[in-house]
Amino acid sequence: MKKLFLIIGAPGSGKTTDAELIAANHNTITHYSTGDMFRAEVASGSERGALIDSYVSKGNLVPIEIVIETIVGAIKNAPTDVVVIDGYPRSGEQMTELDKYLETEPEVTLVSVIEVAVSRETAFQRVLGRAADAEVVRADDNEEVFLNRMKLFTDPLADIQAFYTEKNLLKQISGEGTIEAIVAEMDAFIQSKI
Repeated sequence: MKKLFLIIGAPGSGKTTDAELIAANHNTITHYSTGDMFRAEVASGSERGALIDSYVSKGNLVPIEIVIETIVGAIKNAPTDVVVIDGYPRSGEQMTELDKYLETEPEVTLVSVIEVAVSRETAFQRVLGRAADAEVVRADDNEEVFLNRMKLFTDPLADIQAFYTEKNLLKQISGEGTIEAIVAEMDAFIQSKI
């Protein structure tokens, strides 16, 4: 039985870094970032990668069929029974489609959805600071794309929070502190659930 944890948060909330550090501390946890999965597909030069790039480069959502195929494949092929995916769901449609999939998949159970909550100002500073400091600047780290990504995150957020709260699956963690404190809190929570 695969135990699935989803980590959501604004661009720049630190969700990918948090999840990477937790997975690095436990050989029983596999971490996938939807963004990394998509970037790897784009870098491969495949037809699917070109299609993904046409959406991601503008800060838009990748079509649901491609997202579900990518995520389901990752979960099923994970080398561990605990899988942490960050950056999903990003829309009501993605949430609903994953929920439909999980209802018919006896081998995977959604344990929790962890929201890393940060202010818009913190997210903005982190993303644009990342762009200024990086040796390799990500194409989606600029103000216009950030604002579009932020809108895509915040527009469906209340519905996503309500959906997972009703299922008693939502856990909110402040992403405003130090990386060490955030990771410690998230790690302790995940460990308490497995």
